[in-house]
Amino acid sequence: MVNKIVRWILTLLGGVTALLLFNHVVQYYAEIGDNVVYYIGGLILSFIFGGFVVFLISPIIIRFGRRGAIWIETELSKVPTSDIISGSIGLIIGLLIAFLISRLLMNIPIPFVGMISSVLVGIFLAYLGVSLATKRGRDLPLFNGLFGNTEDDESKGIEVEDVNSIVTQPCPKILDTSVIIDGRIADICRTKFLEGPLVIPEFVLEELRHVADSSASLKRNRGRRGLDILNIIQKEIDIEVKILDHGFEQAYEENLEVDVKLLKLAQQLGGKVITNDYNLNKIAEFQGVPVLNINELANAVKPVVLPGEEMEVEVIKDGKEAGQGLAYLDDGTMIVVESGRKHIGKTIDVMVTSVLQTAAGRMIFAKPKGMEGKSA
Repeated sequence: MVNKIVRWILTLLGGVTALLLFNHVVQYYAEIGDNVVYYIGGLILSFIFGGFVVFLISPIIIRFGRRGAIWIETELSKVPTSDIISGSIGLIIGLLIAFLISRLLMNIPIPFVGMISSVLVGIFLAYLGVSLATKRGRDLPLFNGLFGNTEDDESKGIEVEDVNSIVTQPCPKILDTSVIIDGRIADICRTKFLEGPLVIPEFVLEELRHVADSSASLKRNRGRRGLDILNIIQKEIDIEVKILDHGFEQAYEENLEVDVKLLKLAQQLGGKVITNDYNLNKIAEFQGVPVLNINELANAVKPVVLPGEEMEVEVIKDGKEAGQGLAYLDDGTMIVVESGRKHIGKTIDVMVTSVLQTAAGRMIFAKPKGMEGKSA
């Protein structure tokens, strides 16, 4: 709805601009005489033509406008409020001085020299005003009253720049579809190890809805589980959750894949992507986008088991090799018990002989206690 309103406003401005341009050309370079009908017809045609051209290119203008606004907002969020205020005051002072100087420069009789000189002086003084105000503004009594006394901070051993760099907003975490369906993100949020805000783009919600409406029962159940996880995170867990509307999505190409949109959004917001998708993880690393992988976290927090340690396990089933039995830790780590087939259904003490770490996870090899001295 907003895009349509902006598009029609741009179309109207394009038509008015073309109409004024036509009127300017006719007044200075043509004799109207008695051709009032042709004059009015030219105004109408120029208005229609200008509006039509701008209407065609308005989606591109809106897209670049959104990207520019997002970039400016992102960059300004990194700047301390004191620097923004002092920089704005410096900019105003610089432009006022440039305006006074330009009044003198415009009197230069050489064509275009006065106008060009005025523009260059304006740019230079605007930059100088912002630069001096942000770098030296705290030395002035006025700015000391607004932003605090830096001498008191220095006497306490606190550097103002260091404080501004440390006290920042938490980095936004962007969730993808796979990590929402996985469900472990809710448990991680409960532990308070993950700081918000959690960002859920609208295109991720749409993909989740499509999965929940699938005709395949397994896929449909996974999608509904993902929607339930989102409700739990939003209603039961004390963490900030932000739903991004289509405004961010429309700043990119409409035919891009969801993973590509996620990475572009993370770059735009300066955030991190939370996923357990192996392929997305690799693409993000290639593009320099920070990623938090749930599977890597799960492997990192598993208890460390060293060869020679003893543990109590329940042998559940037989293994691939003859005589082997399989047991599992609480975190799902598989334990291959040598000569453990005869102990299926029993809880026995075993000693770890070796640990194998693979891309799929970790595997522990063990022997029943009392056999550690025997050869395999």
